[in-house]
Amino acid sequence: MKDKISVKLLIKIVLVGTIFSIVIIYFQTSNISSQASFTEPIPLPPTISAELQKLIDAQSRGNDSNALNKELNVGLPVRLVIPKIKVDATFEYLGLTATGAMDVPKTPGNVAWFELGPRPGEIGSAVVAGHYGWKNNIPAVFDSLYKLKKGDKMYVVDDKGATTTFVVGEVGIYDQNADASNVFGSNDEKAHLNLITCEGVWSVTLKGRPSRLVVFTDKEN
Repeated sequence: MKDKISVKLLIKIVLVGTIFSIVIIYFQTSNISSQASFTEPIPLPPTISAELQKLIDAQSRGNDSNALNKELNVGLPVRLVIPKIKVDATFEYLGLTATGAMDVPKTPGNVAWFELGPRPGEIGSAVVAGHYGWKNNIPAVFDSLYKLKKGDKMYVVDDKGATTTFVVGEVGIYDQNADASNVFGSNDEKAHLNLITCEGVWSVTLKGRPSRLVVFTDKEN
C-alpha cells in the first residue's frame, strides 16, 4: 500500500514539475516575441546632427524667418489631427538626445514636435515625430502614416485655439545613413510640416527598423 502511495505521489510531483516548466518556457517565449515586435523609432541618423546644430544656432542668432514668424504670432501646438488615418494626437515637446539626434515621443499614442525648430505654421520646416509599431500590438500614432498621399490634409490646433491646415506634397524614405537635412531646413520662406516615423522590417541587430518614412506637407494658403 505504501508503495502505491509513493508511486502516486511521484507521478503528481512529475506532473506538477512538467506543468511548471511549460509555463516558464511559455512566458520566456512570449517575452522574446514581444521584444521583437517592439520599436523605438526615430531618432534620425547621426549624419544630420550638424544640420540640427545649424538650426539651433540660427534660432539663437535670429534671422529673416524669425522676424516673419514673430509677425505670424503662431501658438504652441497641442493637437495633430489627420482624418484619413484617424489620428487625433496630443503633442509632446522634445529636443535632442545626448548623441545629437532628434528625441522621440515617450508614449506610442503621442506625437512630438521638435521644439528647437519652427512651430507648425511658422516660416520654415516644423518637424513632428511619432512611433510606428509597438510591443504587444499596441496601436502607435503613425502606424498608418504610409497611407498618406499627395493632396491629403492634416490639421494642427494650437494653444490659442487656432487651427492650421497642411497639405501633403510628397513622401520620402531615408536609410540610416542618408542626408536628411532637407527634413529640418527650408529656404523658400514658406511654412512646412514634416512628419517622420520608422519604416521597414524590424531588425534584431539594429534593435529597430532600418529606414525612416517622412511625409512632407505645406501650409494651405
